[in-house]
Amino acid sequence: MLHTKKDEKWYDETGMAIPRSRVTALEKMKESTLAKIVKEAQALEGKLTQFKALMKEGVGTLYDESMKENNVKTDAKGNFTIFSFDRSIKIEVSIADRITFDDLTIKAAQEKLNEFLKETVESKYDFVKDLVTEAFSTSRGSLDAKKVTGLLKYAVRINHPLFQEACALIQKAIVRPGSKTYYRVFVKDEEGKYKNIELNFSNI
Repeated sequence: MLHTKKDEKWYDETGMAIPRSRVTALEKMKESTLAKIVKEAQALEGKLTQFKALMKEGVGTLYDESMKENNVKTDAKGNFTIFSFDRSIKIEVSIADRITFDDLTIKAAQEKLNEFLKETVESKYDFVKDLVTEAFSTSRGSLDAKKVTGLLKYAVRINHPLFQEACALIQKAIVRPGSKTYYRVFVKDEEGKYKNIELNFSNI
């Protein structure tokens, strides 16, 4: 709860009441500034939500009409790009399947790989050690799904039962909780190059 100058008592995170007279000028400034930022952020969030709904409906309709014009019947939408008549505007739509892992099964796969590395001493398998180490290194406590599933492509090259069992466990551990759709809007600049309209704070 954000406080105002009218509040005689301010409450900290433990719920303890602090007389307003005991609150420093800096704390009052923080409260006022954060209140303004949150208000604007919530307003922007609402506008972005509305914009995304507009984008989704618009490109979805264009996709459906394009399929209808070409006499194609499908409910599945993959990645696609839409251009304006003079190709000065383009919108890219990409759909990414999110992959996570069943925790216990992926740990079992990792143990199988460790067994494989301990058992095999042939130099031809030296490259696998770095691949496994890299694949199971975590970023912010999470595995990189692309790196882990990337091990599967070596199943045809490494015909060892432990490695094969590990790959089978990786396949079994894969969970697909759903897909996410990304939209990118581009406009041609004076040089005829497409410039992305940034809608992501981290890229501005």
